[in-house]
Amino acid sequence: MAIEFQFVVPILRIFDVAKADEFYLGYLGFEVDWDHRFDDNAPLYRQVSRGGLVLHLSEHHGDGSPGVQVRVTMKGIAELHRQLSGKGYRYMRPSIEEGPARGAREMGVIDPFGNQIRFCEDAEEERGA
Repeated sequence: MAIEFQFVVPILRIFDVAKADEFYLGYLGFEVDWDHRFDDNAPLYRQVSRGGLVLHLSEHHGDGSPGVQVRVTMKGIAELHRQLSGKGYRYMRPSIEEGPARGAREMGVIDPFGNQIRFCEDAEEERGA
């Protein structure tokens, strides 16, 4: 059988569920797929998603490393920028910037725990080339 990689699910460390909810659910528009705790007093491990993007958020010590950077290849960066700009989130006002590849565009956001998500789009993709 051939090896086939399907997708990567980053695990991002969080320290406060309310702040994570404000950022990931309220600001970025993710939905909670599921939550897991070993008991009522245990740290949260959660899956959130928006479209085809899936992230795991964890309060567990040793899961993820605060300050990680995740690059997300996407289409529709201008629309995402418009949506985020309309939210009026007081801690983040990202802009679209030129990416490292010719014609590419990027927009970065940083969560309350120092994790950075770089949304990246090849400009040719958006133009339909």
